[in-house]
Amino acid sequence: MENNIDNYYIRLCLQQVEAKLKRGCSSEWTTYDFDRLSVEIQEATGVSLSVTTLKRLWGKLSYQHMPAMTTLNTIARFAGYEDWRDFKQQSSAGEQVVPPLQEEGPPPVNHLAVANTATADHLPEEKAKGGHLTGQDKKRKWYVLFVVQLLVIAGALFVWSRQPVKKVNAADYRFSSNKMVSEGVPNSVIFHYDAAAAGDDTIFIAQTWDVSRKVAVPKDKHEYSAIYYVPGCFQAKLMVGSQIVKTHDLLITSGGWVALSEGDTPVPVYFKKEAFQKDSILSVDVPLLQQNFLYDRPTPAKIRFVNVQEMGTLRNDHFVFETMVKNPKNDKSAACQLVEVLLLCRDDVIMVPLCPKGCVGDLQLYGRGRGVSSKDADLSGFGCDLDNWVPLRVEGNGRQLRFWVNGKLAYQLDGPNGPAAIVGLQYRFYGPGAIKHTRFIQDDSIWIF
Repeated sequence: MENNIDNYYIRLCLQQVEAKLKRGCSSEWTTYDFDRLSVEIQEATGVSLSVTTLKRLWGKLSYQHMPAMTTLNTIARFAGYEDWRDFKQQSSAGEQVVPPLQEEGPPPVNHLAVANTATADHLPEEKAKGGHLTGQDKKRKWYVLFVVQLLVIAGALFVWSRQPVKKVNAADYRFSSNKMVSEGVPNSVIFHYDAAAAGDDTIFIAQTWDVSRKVAVPKDKHEYSAIYYVPGCFQAKLMVGSQIVKTHDLLITSGGWVALSEGDTPVPVYFKKEAFQKDSILSVDVPLLQQNFLYDRPTPAKIRFVNVQEMGTLRNDHFVFETMVKNPKNDKSAACQLVEVLLLCRDDVIMVPLCPKGCVGDLQLYGRGRGVSSKDADLSGFGCDLDNWVPLRVEGNGRQLRFWVNGKLAYQLDGPNGPAAIVGLQYRFYGPGAIKHTRFIQDDSIWIF
């Protein structure tokens, strides 16, 4: 019974996480969705949960044990609670019983005679021998209580959503920021704001494009500081309640190539430049992972190569990008090696996946505001032998993007987003990875990395 109760709360918490993530039904999630969730959890809580751990939580991978308390505390914090105990206490407040979880799930709502004023006193009270409810009646009673609570919550949310939103005059607010160092990471940023006009509304600062990662700040203060550990182009926002009143771009440049490994804490492991950069090749190999205690672990280390800089006139509607990547197998490799190459743009991104040919059934391609999934598109052209160097080429012409792998056209798409400046690159490997011969071309101009 205790496991049933724990499973109930876990599922309840996961539902809240899904609602916050806003990526649709989890039954349709792919590895890309779990990777996005992993990133958002780390940015919101400072704790990294691997894609494998998240898949186990959602039942995508078989696992017979209860999740670790660190994992439960983390998902509870991401859902908006102090920790797992706080989530359970708030979820069970006023609740006398917890419905047991059945494999087949609860019966449909229309099978239950539930009125808007239903209470526990109106539930069936048929007795079995000894004056107790039968097991079936207990289940029915629990289900009815559960459905009544859901109806009450849904009704409250509906009434709340119908309330008119008070309009905010953006001219009444000020929002700016300055970096502590001109380039490189870690880099502290001080946000300056004036939100005295907010009245009783809560003030938030969102440090990235995703407003779900916002942090509440005192309206009677004027500064908020944060540390950025990974270079990138971010869109900071000042929010009054759910309304965005001010926004500005924040470019954390890298000062050349940065190689790092993301782990279970917000602070990544940085590799020394002389250790991973040799001539024109960037490489994090097995010996380097072993030196940093990142090799002998249950899941492959998440390796990132990042280079962010101002690149003048280079835009994503008129360019050619070329690179070569390698992700050699080792005894710690995942069954499906996945490499992602990201072209970072201002308020946009182009993301190219590469994997072994046998793993192309779970890929996500993204460019200029359009996402493509291998669930409903042929992305087999991105399958390749990552044990050897794989040439990748991306061409941007107007709204069209063309992707070439090993000299063959893998896919092309038209993106709805307008043109944006290209400001950098990020390579994502799981385990050892290497890149070389990286450059952008625009007419007669060449940017060599």
